[in-house]
Amino acid sequence: MKTRVTEKLGIKYPILQGGMQWVGRAELASAVSNAGGLGILTALTQPTPDDLAREIARTRTMTDRPFGVNLTILPTIEPPPYADYLQAILDAGIKVVETAGNSPAAFIDRMKAHGITIVHKCTAVRHALSAQRNGVDIVSIDGFECAGHPGEDDIPGLVLIPLAVRALDIPVIASGGIADGRGMAAALALGAEGVNMGTRFLATHESPVHINIKQALVKATERDTRLMFRTMRNTSRVLRNAISEEVVAMERQPGGCEFSEIRHLVAGARGRAALASGDVDAGAVSAGLVVGLIDDIPSCADLIQGMVEECRANLKRASSCFAEA
Repeated sequence: MKTRVTEKLGIKYPILQGGMQWVGRAELASAVSNAGGLGILTALTQPTPDDLAREIARTRTMTDRPFGVNLTILPTIEPPPYADYLQAILDAGIKVVETAGNSPAAFIDRMKAHGITIVHKCTAVRHALSAQRNGVDIVSIDGFECAGHPGEDDIPGLVLIPLAVRALDIPVIASGGIADGRGMAAALALGAEGVNMGTRFLATHESPVHINIKQALVKATERDTRLMFRTMRNTSRVLRNAISEEVVAMERQPGGCEFSEIRHLVAGARGRAALASGDVDAGAVSAGLVVGLIDDIPSCADLIQGMVEECRANLKRASSCFAEA
């Protein structure tokens, strides 16, 4: 396959593994890259910038193909040392960085000076246009179906992807709601030049989470996600479990609730522990609507190869609907 995304990122297939907190580690990123896609480490999964440097080095022992690092910039009272994490990325010679959350404008010049290709993930066309003006190379546009934070506009991919393609000059990657070659074919037909997947890669052999979590994703239907923090305008899509049900119930009670009342339920440490222990109800687990499409736990190589073949077959089938002149 050849698109501007494969050309810019130096990969065989325009399939990216999104940066996932606690999940974007060497085992998964290297497997995706070895299969022809772009694996991505998640910087803030590592406790310190030095730990990130070691994880990058560990990944390089597992693959000689391109991989990237995700740096998610979030508004917090005590922000992590983003500049130091970026310095670790620069010192390691990483050539692809996925940014998300707040605008990466403050860091773009430093990344560009080191020849980094910047893929910025956002949930709205207006944010994508701002990112393009700021100098990012590729936009990954996240539809309402996605896991994690889908923004507050509630625009699904079938509408958001072509809107972004029409508005931007730089390549667009479709993110959210994609789990197989059918979704990939649809994204390409809508004008995207690649796809980004998180939840689908969570349910693979190489994903560094407990098998119980993977099996929970397989068992889940498209109705088994919940939207937390809606009342706080910081929406997050997660798997339906005891934690998410309790949080949503508290938000729906008369007068709603303050974040301080649910902080103990959604703490990142609890989510990380749930992924590691396999206790699905122990913490919030990010998951997109594509759980309804996941029915197996393949290797990354089998997943990606199957997607490419299915994508090709579906594009061929769609083109056969037109009679020759």
